[in-house]
Amino acid sequence: MSAAKPLHILGIAGSLRRASYNRAALRAAQELAPEDVTIEAFDLEGIPLFNEDEEQSPPARVSLFKSRIRAADAVLIVTPEYNYSVPGVLKNALDYGSRPYGDNAWSGKPAAIMGASVGLFGTARAQYHLRQIAVNLNLMVMPGPEVMIATAQQKFNADGVLTDEPTRQRIRKLVEGLAAWTRRLGG
Repeated sequence: MSAAKPLHILGIAGSLRRASYNRAALRAAQELAPEDVTIEAFDLEGIPLFNEDEEQSPPARVSLFKSRIRAADAVLIVTPEYNYSVPGVLKNALDYGSRPYGDNAWSGKPAAIMGASVGLFGTARAQYHLRQIAVNLNLMVMPGPEVMIATAQQKFNADGVLTDEPTRQRIRKLVEGLAAWTRRLGG
């Protein structure tokens, strides 16, 4: 039996806040990834607000972002929840990745979603909205496992390290699942 092809996953945290629990969750996913999987984090900082007037000649940061999406075998999106939905910075990046019409970098890309929140629902509503958005993007979000990190302030230490072992195990299973999902879809 031959070894599985190494996979490259693009990780996106939908928060610009440096001490974000979602950025910390993405770092945990990088640490917990199987040996044959690498997760490259892409920082959404510097992606300007989407402007359809500029979509034919996008800013350099947007072009770089789309090239990273295309180069990845799969995508891991880690979303906060703002006002029962995805944050504007993430929605903006999703829009830029799909434009201009006919140049959708997300199309057919295997994906997984997770998120962290200080609340009790652990980004459940934002994740479900993100799944709805993914349908139109033709982003192939795996059905499960779902990782919704509630009361994140109790699961990460002051340095942003995920210390809660059950949450670490769920993230490990999510990344392993994304690798299997990507291989199943032929990524």
